Amino acid sequence: MNPILILAVFLLYTVLLFVIAHFTSRKSDNASFFTGNRKSPWFVVAYGMIGASLSGVTFMSVPGGVYSGQFTYLPLVLGYVIGYAVIAFVLLPLYYKLNLTSIYSYLEIRFGSKSEKTGAAFFILSRLLGSALRMYLVVFVLYEFVFKAWGLPFWVPAVVFIAIILLYTFRGGIKTVVWTDTLQTTFLLLAALLTAIFILKDLDISLGGLLKKTSELGYTKVFETDWTHNKFWLKQLLSGAFITITMTGLDQDMMQKNLTCKNLRDAQKNVITSSLLFVIVNVLFLCLGAALIFYAQETGFALPVNDAGVVVNDKIFPSLAFSLSTLTSILFVVGLVAAGYSSADGTLTALTTTFCFDFLHLDKKNLSDFQVTKYRKIIHVAFALLYLVVIVLFRPFHNESLIDKIFDIAGFTYGPLLGLYSFGLFVKNRTANDKAVPFIAVASPIISYLLKVYSKDLFFGYQFGFEILIINGLLTFLALLACSKKIKIDEPA
Repeated sequence: MNPILILAVFLLYTVLLFVIAHFTSRKSDNASFFTGNRKSPWFVVAYGMIGASLSGVTFMSVPGGVYSGQFTYLPLVLGYVIGYAVIAFVLLPLYYKLNLTSIYSYLEIRFGSKSEKTGAAFFILSRLLGSALRMYLVVFVLYEFVFKAWGLPFWVPAVVFIAIILLYTFRGGIKTVVWTDTLQTTFLLLAALLTAIFILKDLDISLGGLLKKTSELGYTKVFETDWTHNKFWLKQLLSGAFITITMTGLDQDMMQKNLTCKNLRDAQKNVITSSLLFVIVNVLFLCLGAALIFYAQETGFALPVNDAGVVVNDKIFPSLAFSLSTLTSILFVVGLVAAGYSSADGTLTALTTTFCFDFLHLDKKNLSDFQVTKYRKIIHVAFALLYLVVIVLFRPFHNESLIDKIFDIAGFTYGPLLGLYSFGLFVKNRTANDKAVPFIAVASPIISYLLKVYSKDLFFGYQFGFEILIINGLLTFLALLACSKKIKIDEPA
């Protein structure tokens, strides 16, 4: 595909985003930026959440991951449904009852200011790294297929991409993000669906026939029954539930969108609807992966490999899309850009919100609206620059599927949040030592990392996968319990 055509598609889609941003950010104020004035229709949020949850990593890594992992990603997705139920009926009622803007304000109410800052800091670390890697994929593809051909350095598309996101979220914030996510979800799903249809038509085979053929080749295996394997189905199911609870329910980015709904009931309808749609969409992406691999085998297409001759999962979809036709190339670019934008814009807004509320406490200071706006914009730009640094620095390390890296990061950074919120919600008659919380939150991920590295030697061949998140949260919970004290009758719980 001609690099100029790719760039043109990218720019046209970007212009469309700015048109939406223009209309949604009119008459916006700080309340619009942080809470969307709590007027978002629940069905709009639910639909947009699909694109925000999937990201460019899902768009590329889930189809490509079928090559080495078959359909063993599906039990993880089924676990998401359990996690979304916990969010809807445990966490959302708490957030709405306390009328929170930043969900980490709960930790200050329950334990103290150090706990609040610790929770917010772990969110910032996790989201800054995880979301930057998601954005990296979009930048990577733009570089490989456009800017590299022109002899430009990798940082050029990185700057362009970050600048665009910064500009269209600068004024409207979460109010704009809720509506742009609907557009991005639509294009992301259309790209996957139409590409799969195109492949089926080109091979003259039905979806049922494709799945039968790929099943015979061993690519549709769903349940890994070896308990020592890091993708053992029960581990995947439990991990999916806890990943959703932490990466959505304890994540300011995802919950900030939910908290823009008019009331608790609407937010709950949004979350339950999103969970069901998310399963359907991930099945679509797995089927697309099967179609890509089968097409490569039937046509003799050489799958992309690294210098060691190992197939690079993240390059399978783009390589095939760009080789099939101009149409599939355009669909891939639009889908990837949509996924990249949807995962990045909300995160940038959420990071700004967290820093403003949990570190600077702008809501508790006697500041004018003009002063709050000034602080907000400075912080917004600062996080955009941090994104740029992470994306550029990661370039030499991209040699495998990014989805596993992102879940690894989540396992170590969201574990302390899982422990903190579990203790706060379920241990009613005790409170943690606020001063000890930062030390516990740092120690738990370190111990969890060591357990994961040496798990095969320590646990008779057992390998920790995404469930290391549960271990991390449990260590945090037990440490908080050990240094806790009883709450007196006249003290708030």
